[in-house]
Formats: sequence, structure tokens, C-alpha cells
Amino acid sequence: MKSNLQQTRKQIDKVDKEIAVLINKRAKLALEVGKIKDVSGKAIYVPSREKEVMKNVSSVKSILSQEAIEAIYTEIIGVCRDLESPVKVAFLGPWATFTHQAAIKKFGSAGFFVPCVLPQEVLAEVESGRANFGVIPVENSNEGSVNVTLDLLVDTELSICNEIGLKIEQCFLAKDPKATILRIYSHPHALAQCRSWLSKNYPDAELISVSSTAEAAKNASKESHAAAIASEAASKIYDLKILNKGIQDSKQNFTRFFVIGKIQTHPTGKDKTSLVFMVKDKVGILHHILGIFEKNKINLTKIESRPTKKKAWEYVFFVDLEGHIENTNVLKAFKELEQNCVFVKVLGSYPRN
Repeated sequence: MKSNLQQTRKQIDKVDKEIAVLINKRAKLALEVGKIKDVSGKAIYVPSREKEVMKNVSSVKSILSQEAIEAIYTEIIGVCRDLESPVKVAFLGPWATFTHQAAIKKFGSAGFFVPCVLPQEVLAEVESGRANFGVIPVENSNEGSVNVTLDLLVDTELSICNEIGLKIEQCFLAKDPKATILRIYSHPHALAQCRSWLSKNYPDAELISVSSTAEAAKNASKESHAAAIASEAASKIYDLKILNKGIQDSKQNFTRFFVIGKIQTHPTGKDKTSLVFMVKDKVGILHHILGIFEKNKINLTKIESRPTKKKAWEYVFFVDLEGHIENTNVLKAFKELEQNCVFVKVLGSYPRN
């Protein structure tokens, strides 16, 4: 038994060295790519190419799950990308928010991240060039859209260049596990996601809304009789005990995030396009607009209206559809929309998550 264990460990050591050699070889190739891009002026972060890499490695038969393979390669790609040129990513902070986790999921844990207090600040960092990309939440599967994000996308010149899906597991955190909990801090969406659990377990506690789940954890770390609903990552940063895991009412709880930047992505064959439009004031115009998508065989995955905030009872419509703006049918539909709308704007085409 001991002999077999030693032999197996020797084999692992050999494989680890082989992996290290190959990673170093890949890093050198990434540096060559960086030099070529620098001369040609091409973008360092190319979502379509990174999706192609993920598809390539996922095609190899493995006992590892696709999620595990993607996690490993996200780190490899991220480190190699930074060798080409360091990428700075602004996100809706502070540290340990779910947006921070989403940014790490897409860019790797070795990335250079900049926390921002407000979504407006995230966009400002990218618009000014102080950051290359921004990550902001756009909708939750249970609580719906993040309206401030939708409103910001109407006016910015930045584009959506990728999307991130993150499964949300809310944890109940406290400084002292034995203390009586009088106050519970969290983001309004997190409190809503855990409404039934809170009602059952802490019906008399004061629920206090704060700007983020990480801010909630920070507050709870300063009070003996307070708790927070936040991520497991927040418990480590703010030295809190996890009293309960997965307290959200729905186990199918996902949040979608956008990666915002100045680049335009190339088609991958499995893309999504987000656009916003305002219709003319005519009877049956919305029915006609939806008919344009049907006529061009375009599947809509989302449609939502928002007040323009410029005139009472005036609305804009946000649409997500399958396909890339460079696809013939999508481009044709867009041109028809221009003829039938007060305005229409493509917010971005990007690889489908």
C-alpha cells in the first residue's frame, strides 16, 4: 500500500513538472501574441478568442467537470493575458461583493481590480481610460433587472463586450455565533432573496439595507449583536463566522453581469445582442416592431420597458436577442428598427454565457 502511494506520488510529481513546462511554453507564446498585437494595435482582451480557447479545452475528455476546467483555464488565460499587457478592471465594490467574484470568474484572480462605490463610477473609470473594462450587475433571476445599470447603458458610449453568469449563494455571517442577533445588514436584493428564511429564523431582527453585501459584512464585523447576509468570500475578508450557508429562498438564484469596455467583439456563432429603442407614437407600433424580429427569424430572450425620465409616460425598450449585430438577419432587423423608432442603439454584441 505504502509502495503504491509513493509510486503514484512520483507520477504526480512528474506530471506536475510537465504541466509547469507547458504553462511556461504557453506564457512565452502569449508574449509573442502581445508583441504582434502591440504593433497592429489590436485589443489585448478578445472575448471571442477566449471563448474559442474554452471550447477547445472543453472538447478534451476529462473526469473534471466543464466548470472545473473553465476555472483552471480562466486563471491560465488571465495570467498569460497580463503578460501581454496588464488589464485593469473596475467593478462595483467593495471587495468580496458578488460583482467582485464575477470579475474574478471572467478575468482570473491575478487580475488588477479597482473597487467602485457606484455603477456610475465603474463606467467613469472605463470612459476615462483609468480602467480597461468594468463589471456591473444587470439582473437577478429572482429579483429582476438592476434598473440603474439599464439607465446608464442608454447614455454611455461604452459597449457590452461580454456577460458573466454567477450562481448566488447567500450566507448568514456574524462576529459572535453565540450572540443574540438584533440587526441584520445586507443589500436590498439579498434581503429580498432570503425573505422567507429571515421571517422564519429572525422575525424580530431589524433588517438594514446597505449598498452591498460586502458593506453589510463590514458593518457586522464591528458589532457583537449584528449579522450580515453576504458571500462566503466576505466572511474571510471581514473575519466573520458562517452560521448558515445557502439561505436564499430559491436555490436557482443567479445574477447576470455585463463586462463593459471600448472594444467591439467579433461573432462566435453563439452570441447575444443587447439594444435599446424608443418607438414612435403610433397605434400598434410595438406589435409592428416585434414583427420585425419574427420576420427576420430572431429569437428574443428578454424585453423590458423603462421610463425615459425625460417626459412623463415616455418609455424605452431594452431587448436581448440571439445573434450578433454583424449577422445578416440581425443587421437587417436593426435597419428596419431605425426606420420605425425615434431612436435605436446597439448596446453591444457579445459571446452568449
